[in-house]
Amino acid sequence: MHKRSTFGSGSDSLCETQIFNNSCSQRSELAVRDVMSSDPYVVVKMGKQKLKTRVVKKNVNPEWNEDLTLSIDNPNLPIKIGVYDKDTFSRDDKMGDAEFDIRPFLEAVKMRLESLPSGTIITRIPTSRQNCLAEESHIIWANGKVVQNMFLRLRNVECGEVELQLQWIDIPGSRGL
Repeated sequence: MHKRSTFGSGSDSLCETQIFNNSCSQRSELAVRDVMSSDPYVVVKMGKQKLKTRVVKKNVNPEWNEDLTLSIDNPNLPIKIGVYDKDTFSRDDKMGDAEFDIRPFLEAVKMRLESLPSGTIITRIPTSRQNCLAEESHIIWANGKVVQNMFLRLRNVECGEVELQLQWIDIPGSRGL
């Protein structure tokens, strides 16, 4: 089941009509926050935009398979991921957070790679102390799109990772990057 949520910005920036797609597909090894399990969901933020996945009940290895769509108004802002455990009678518990820099992905989009064969690696992003990558991430040209798969290691928690796939969507009539 795919759910698409769109959150646009009212600003008049150059990238306003370009849409960034962020698919929350899988989580692994989440920390338990309730008695025996957790009811996790993901919040994705960029600037004033905030999107949320559905809650997966009683599962520390959930799969959301949801598309969350962000408008890229300021590429210098990081995309922030927060994972929470939904609670009924108290404040939701934080299960960790991560963030990543969208600029390498946007640089690949600007390259206009239509002539490349599908599966070509455009850029490799290594793990470092400055990012939350759990393993090296590749930006690739796949089936006519720029795509980046990444595993982000959650911070401020004993364990957990989130898997994301980024895709650029061109909007007809947009001014481009």
